[in-house]
Amino acid sequence: MTSAHTEPLPASTAWYVPLARAIPALILAVVITFSADHSSRLGLVTLASYTLIVGAVLLTASVLSLHRGIGRNLTITQGALSIATAIAAFIASNGGQAYFVFLLTAFAAITGFIELYLGLRSRGRDASSRDWVFVGGLTALLALVVLLVPPGFSQPFTGPDGIDRELTASIVVVGLLGAYWAILGVYLVIAALSLKWSTTDHDAVTAAVQKKEDS
Repeated sequence: MTSAHTEPLPASTAWYVPLARAIPALILAVVITFSADHSSRLGLVTLASYTLIVGAVLLTASVLSLHRGIGRNLTITQGALSIATAIAAFIASNGGQAYFVFLLTAFAAITGFIELYLGLRSRGRDASSRDWVFVGGLTALLALVVLLVPPGFSQPFTGPDGIDRELTASIVVVGLLGAYWAILGVYLVIAALSLKWSTTDHDAVTAAVQKKEDS
């Protein structure tokens, strides 16, 4: 009989869920990187787009999931908060820097700690726990770093082309959000592939054990 310690842990999250979260993150990271506009409006519009897609993904995955319990409830809560954030960002896309920072930090702090808690309580029992811990910790860290940016920050500088420019709090925060999405997107793609391969390995081990028992 194969030892339970050698078998891959079961995952309560399908491999395509982190992939579905990665795609909008990577797209929006590219949008911010190549956009000359780093205003709070861009930040709110991209935040709304991301949270709407991710919220829908999390809610749909939770409803279709066969797993029940606090993990499913927390994921539903996370999805609902994401959609609520999207609505708030779309409605007040001209809300300004203070509103953008408030909405971003509230979303990142709450959903980040939810996912971090979900990962910590599932360690050793769920193959998705490591991904939840990383994503939750990264999201909570985003909230902390954004709060450390002074609201009235302004730093004049001269660009490589010799033109005088200004680095503002809005540019910094939107840049941080883009960097967060880039890191998150790459990690979630890797996480999705790992879950897919882990599921394949688990099915192979199960089939081998069943074949041995039947012979």
